[in-house]
Formats: sequence, structure tokens, C-alpha cells
Amino acid sequence: MSMYADYLREKSNDQIIENEHGFASYRYLNDGKSVYIIDIYILSSARKHGSASAMADLIVGEAKKIGCSELLGTVVPSSKNSTDSLRVLLGYGMSLYSSSQDLILFRKDI
Repeated sequence: MSMYADYLREKSNDQIIENEHGFASYRYLNDGKSVYIIDIYILSSARKHGSASAMADLIVGEAKKIGCSELLGTVVPSSKNSTDSLRVLLGYGMSLYSSSQDLILFRKDI
């Protein structure tokens, strides 16, 4: 585990997984009923090869072990590369749950 992962856990109780292709951070919400993917970052050389989905699968697997029943993810439309982020969430089978001025929330039953 990296120093950054240790920092996240100490500071916020967020979880992080890392591998040679990138990382993903996530947290449990709603008394452990939901898992929220905060960020997934994949090196540009490893994109479009299923690396983001594989990271999400790992998170979902861990979440199911503690009884989570839904996966949440967000996109900030004004962020750089937000269209790519939308494609990733939709491609992973997530559906629009709600939106506000500059935040789109997606969810998926797990």
C-alpha cells in the first residue's frame, strides 16, 4: 500500500486499491448499504482494456462481503474529461439516479 493510501485511510476512512495500471478510492455510506466510488484513475496506456471495470469489480466484491446492495458514482459535468467518465459509468451498467447543477449521480444494484 502506498503512503497516499495510508494517508486517505487515516484522514477520512476512505478505502483505496492500487495496481500497476492505476488506483480507485471509495467509501461506504448509509450504514454500509452503499459503496460510493470516489475516483478511478487509470494510466492512459492501460485505458480501454477493462482496467476501470476490473477495479470497480474489486470494489463491488469487497462491498458485497459487508452487505452493500448498491454502487454509487458521480460525474461533475464541468470537469475535464467528464464525457469519458459518463461513458465509463454507463458502460459499467450504472443508471442515472439524480442530478443537480453540476453533479450527476449514478447508481447500480449489486
